[in-house]
Amino acid sequence: MNGPQGLSVEAVVKMKQAGKKITVLTAYDASMTKHLEAAGVEVILVGDSLGMVVQGHDSTLLVTVDDMIYHCRLVACARESALLVVDMPYHSYTTVDMARANAQRLVKEGGADMVKLEGAGAVLDAIRAIVAGGIPVCGHLGLLPQSIEELGGYRVQGREQAAADKMVADARALEEAGASMMVLECIPSALGKRISEAVTIPTIGIGAGPDCDGQVLVLYDLLGLTPGKRPRFSKDFLGEMPAGKGITEAVRAYVEAVKTGKFPAPEHGFK
Repeated sequence: MNGPQGLSVEAVVKMKQAGKKITVLTAYDASMTKHLEAAGVEVILVGDSLGMVVQGHDSTLLVTVDDMIYHCRLVACARESALLVVDMPYHSYTTVDMARANAQRLVKEGGADMVKLEGAGAVLDAIRAIVAGGIPVCGHLGLLPQSIEELGGYRVQGREQAAADKMVADARALEEAGASMMVLECIPSALGKRISEAVTIPTIGIGAGPDCDGQVLVLYDLLGLTPGKRPRFSKDFLGEMPAGKGITEAVRAYVEAVKTGKFPAPEHGFK
């Protein structure tokens, strides 16, 4: 199942080369996708964050490939111009054969343009296999929600020099393995800048500072819908809208803030 073809991977890469900021938001259904399209978001991510904000779990670990296909299909039905990226969920790429097969399902049945995998190291072989099969890949470094138990919680990553150096090396390895883009999550702003300068593919930050090539937020955080304490790196754009303004206007404000460098501000980053 494939919907309309949106922005190409090559076009997003050229945005980095031209110094144009890339806007990314999560979506999990057709209605929200229409708001993102109307506001001019370039990349839509069907994130396994749906396990928390939609399904009500306390992590992303219970999300299945079938869950991701279902939600990706909903987004693909409404997507018109954005590049459509989908997360490969926990334990869906533990072997090369499994990674290849599940990536193919997410594209064929879900309608995705690109799949996203977390980490480097052993994941590099899976990335190579997926790319060799003709499917673009987005990497993910820093805080890895699927490895939250190993990381000991939701903590800023890469603060120590050795950890920072390894992350830069991992970023280069992701590019060499064939990744076309990468998300950098919850790392010091200076490290986000360092990695963005070390690779030629776009970096998309979430709590990684203003010098990444683009930014991503969980849509529910942007709309102030997430219960409890909001992550430091997020901002409630809908809550700042004048009376009578709605979701599309809030998303458009996010797009403008990213494009003009107003978001993320220093208070949304880490040292």
